[in-house]
Amino acid sequence: MENQATTNGNIYYVSLEKGSARAEGTQQAPMKDIQKAIDKATNGDLIRIAQGNYLGTLDRGWIEIKGKYVSLEGGWNDDFTERKPTQYITRIQPTVAQRGTIGQGLLMIEAFADKNAQIVIDGIFFDLGLVHEYAKADPTDERFGCPEGCETGRIMPVGNPPNKTIRLIGGKVAGKLVIRNCMFLNASYNGIIMTSLGGAWEICNNVFVANLYASCEINGGLNPVTGAHQSTVDFHHNTVLFSWPTTKEMESMGYGYRFKNGADHNVHHNIFGCNNFGALDAGWDDSNLPADKRKICSVYDNLFFMNKGDIVMAGTSGGKWLFVPGKRFDEVEMLTQYENNKEIPESSQFKDVIDQPYLKGFASLKVMTTESFDPNSSANFLRTAFGLNMMGTATTRVSMFGNRYNFDKAIELFGAEPEYGAQIP
Repeated sequence: MENQATTNGNIYYVSLEKGSARAEGTQQAPMKDIQKAIDKATNGDLIRIAQGNYLGTLDRGWIEIKGKYVSLEGGWNDDFTERKPTQYITRIQPTVAQRGTIGQGLLMIEAFADKNAQIVIDGIFFDLGLVHEYAKADPTDERFGCPEGCETGRIMPVGNPPNKTIRLIGGKVAGKLVIRNCMFLNASYNGIIMTSLGGAWEICNNVFVANLYASCEINGGLNPVTGAHQSTVDFHHNTVLFSWPTTKEMESMGYGYRFKNGADHNVHHNIFGCNNFGALDAGWDDSNLPADKRKICSVYDNLFFMNKGDIVMAGTSGGKWLFVPGKRFDEVEMLTQYENNKEIPESSQFKDVIDQPYLKGFASLKVMTTESFDPNSSANFLRTAFGLNMMGTATTRVSMFGNRYNFDKAIELFGAEPEYGAQIP
């Protein structure tokens, strides 16, 4: 994987440790804030970022690239003489102090003007695990959904304060977008969810862990007839683990990668493991079958393990989903390429690198729903007084759901399996 970006534009430098708010952004006089560097940069410029936790303007908790094609490259040491993204960690990792000031995502990108231009996001680690509210880390109380050894209980309901639906990277881009050597951790609304307005996108060598809804979803934003095949996504050498559904009832979502309409998708050399509903979502997209059939999709040379389905498809009748294992991808007609998808071999050490209490908790995951009906309850007494039908109550408890995954342990997933998944950049 590429370790360093090239540019024909200016290079600006940002360092939390050595930078200054009023500096010019040279290597000898770096800026302190990524957002200020972005605001100063113009199309084609590159921003190199030293190790540190960058929280945007006045520590609001997020940054944005708006109306320009600017690239971000993290993973540098403080004097910019060496780049090792997994050693010199450049992160956007807000805490409870940023609750209420984070926007829709930690990095929002909007650039529409030039389909021949490029944006690269390289070597930045995104994490929302210190923002969300979780149940107590108490495995003795089944209400908390905390397997023994996990650092939190289940995530509390998303959409109810203080937990917002927040993505890690979002937005709309026309042109080439490259996202590589990054980490996407503990999102409450997709690791990456973006719209392509035309261009060849590459998402590679990233680690995705413990994201709600889906780890990666790229939608096509052009006219599905006239813009067909102008938006492509090459999703390769990523490690995608523990994608969680929208709620603890686990009724919908929980995907690794989604084959969304309006784009062609090429998925290869990834590791997909323990994705709660499916590694790959190939359901009918918005019930738009003509557009669904128009996209070109390939899935080959991937490793899978412990996903409910390696590909999830809509059944032809009855409303049930089809959960298809990788060894049967040759029977999935929508796939142009489908070869060499397999279960991770028993000889692999990859599973040993995963946080073991988290993996054990997922392997024994239980969803328990209990119902009760009390005709003499105060609620039913009141409903009867208004001439309404009486109601019972239902309680759902889970042994695990969206628990926070440890940041440092997620970094260990880089390079855990030779040739597949994220390698050490």
